[in-house]
Amino acid sequence: MRTMKVTSKERTQLIDITYEVQKIVDESRTENGLLILYVPHTTAAVTINEGADPNVQKDIEKTLGRLIPKNNNYSHIEGNSDAHIKASLLGASVNILIKEGRLLLGTWQSIFFYEGDGPRTRKVYVEIIPTRGL
Repeated sequence: MRTMKVTSKERTQLIDITYEVQKIVDESRTENGLLILYVPHTTAAVTINEGADPNVQKDIEKTLGRLIPKNNNYSHIEGNSDAHIKASLLGASVNILIKEGRLLLGTWQSIFFYEGDGPRTRKVYVEIIPTRGL
């Protein structure tokens, strides 16, 4: 298992980590398999979405902020309840197939780390399970 470090610069931020994840696949020399990304934090997440148009990322952040505002009379008193809810909705893990040494993503897909309570440096665990082929 490998551990990636991701550093955010804003309180909420979607960070494209596709290149770094593919680099880990390259270093593993795995031809075919399953890659698991797992975020061990309660106010951060990982998701797959369009990476070609940065406006999609802005729209996701804007919509999450509108649906789940920072201040909404939450019971949790630390001031980051919105980040917990957003992280739960996006999810702590994704699975991606590896075929011929490449992440099997769609044409427009990228892997994003979601920071909900930054800026911080976070961990993303990466596990690769080799298979015989797809």
